[in-house]
Amino acid sequence: MTSQSTPIDDPLGAQAAFYDTLSGDKDKLRKGERTRRELMVTCTKFLATEPFDRLTVSGLCNAAGIAHGTFYVYFDNLNAILAEVLGQFVDYIQSQMRLAARQGTDPVRDTTAAYYSLFKTHAGLMKCLVMGMNAFPEARAAFQRLNNEWATTIVRSLDRQTPRQQSTDAEMLRRAYALGGMVDQYLTALFVSEDPWIAEISQDHDAVIATLTGIWMKGMKE
Repeated sequence: MTSQSTPIDDPLGAQAAFYDTLSGDKDKLRKGERTRRELMVTCTKFLATEPFDRLTVSGLCNAAGIAHGTFYVYFDNLNAILAEVLGQFVDYIQSQMRLAARQGTDPVRDTTAAYYSLFKTHAGLMKCLVMGMNAFPEARAAFQRLNNEWATTIVRSLDRQTPRQQSTDAEMLRRAYALGGMVDQYLTALFVSEDPWIAEISQDHDAVIATLTGIWMKGMKE
């Protein structure tokens, strides 16, 4: 998989889209803020290409070309930089999915397709969110926020399209959480753990997106 083979010094590769967003205005920043951003960009590269439990301050500083002690000028520890990077990554995912919902004619399918693409393109970062929850409280908090905000967005979007008949807010949120968990499990198996049987039946990307969209539509239907 690309996310496992891309060198850490490759400025694009599997993490290209979020990497570009994070590093795009780096040269316009003041020196101190530029150094802080460089550490975040390097952390993003690492998480996109290496197992997250191998991340160290010394490795991060070496890759960024920054003195070891300089790291602590900007971040208290690894957890602090993880919280910043993953928090911004979650914001990026949300913004891209909202953009997809506004630009197309089928918000459910368009946002599902966007999430599929984001998961595939950022498999390393998504692995940190989905599978790093036990190791890093910051990953757990970021992923929980993503789930909560997206479940709430889904329910509000459906309410605008079709007035609800009987289901309560709690019922609709439960459905959104459950369905989102199913989608995450499928995409994690496909793009992170690379389950060969799931890969075999997922070669038609449009068919996969249609299946996931159908699950959302049927599961959220009144």
